[in-house]
Amino acid sequence: MTTTHLHDFETVLLVGHGSREAGANDEIERFAQVWRARQPEWRIEVCFIEFAPVMLHAGLRRAAQGAQRVLVLPLILNAAGHVKMDIPQAIDSARLDCPGTQFLYAPHLSACDPILALLKRRLRQAMLSLDMPDPHSTGVVLLGRGASDRQANGDVAKMARWLQEEGDHELVDIAFTGITFPRLERVVQRQSMQMMSQVVVLPYYLFSGTLISRIQRQVEHLRRQYPQIRFALADYFGAEKEIFELLEQRAQDLRDAAPAALMPCDGCKYREIAITLGHGGHHHGPEAHTHDHDHPHDHPHDHAHEHSHDHAHDHAHTHAHDHDHGHAHPHAHAPA
Repeated sequence: MTTTHLHDFETVLLVGHGSREAGANDEIERFAQVWRARQPEWRIEVCFIEFAPVMLHAGLRRAAQGAQRVLVLPLILNAAGHVKMDIPQAIDSARLDCPGTQFLYAPHLSACDPILALLKRRLRQAMLSLDMPDPHSTGVVLLGRGASDRQANGDVAKMARWLQEEGDHELVDIAFTGITFPRLERVVQRQSMQMMSQVVVLPYYLFSGTLISRIQRQVEHLRRQYPQIRFALADYFGAEKEIFELLEQRAQDLRDAAPAALMPCDGCKYREIAITLGHGGHHHGPEAHTHDHDHPHDHPHDHAHEHSHDHAHDHAHTHAHDHDHGHAHPHAHAPA
């Protein structure tokens, strides 16, 4: 007699960003393979937002085949334009095309204690590679992608603050690889002026890609520029238990309909208005459009203000961009 399990008609869809480096996309595929081994009863599929064979729209429809429910889990650290606009829009489209399937959208990984634990471990590993692992003479630079979304950048700052509060380092600064400031070189300059004899560069990245390659080149350049400082470059996160556990919790919260389970922008009527007016999603044109949800935004809140969409779609790239995730599309409810 065959037993039907709860998950037999459910697909868990892991959404990665996608990279121009095929090896980085392969890392996410391998991550999914390890996760399938952890959860053998789950049907786990993978798709990407850009730069990959299986893109978001196709991935959603593939996940819906034979499924009554699709749990959409963004494998993304910070909520900027892809999380707030592109994925929800693609889900809206999939709901129209696959009316027999329920699509549930979980929050991104976010700044949280499991990510802090992973950062602390990466920092300890980097410190052990130094000649004198003294936190008082070792500056730390938490290096994020950078976005034109203040909340996404603020999450990096929050993790830096938590690192400082739970450790002995006198200097824990933030820097960004693109879009916003400060940049790594300027922060290292400041730390050298504050007499740090060692600097740990701590990438706030999940997987490899063009930006990780760029960071490696930057650190090599800094070693030559500051021969008096010993540099340690920590590893990005990869397939660590904290990431698997966070995703598993996200999936369970969706199944349990936990209050914090749904991504706040999923079903946001102001995002829907933006789409109706033609302002949504992944524009690559010149029009700018700012629609910055401060999460969590409790709708119904009385928006007696004009909903002006100037989408500062800060593509600091022209599509010859080497950005792994260099752009973000914020969306701000800016009170008039």
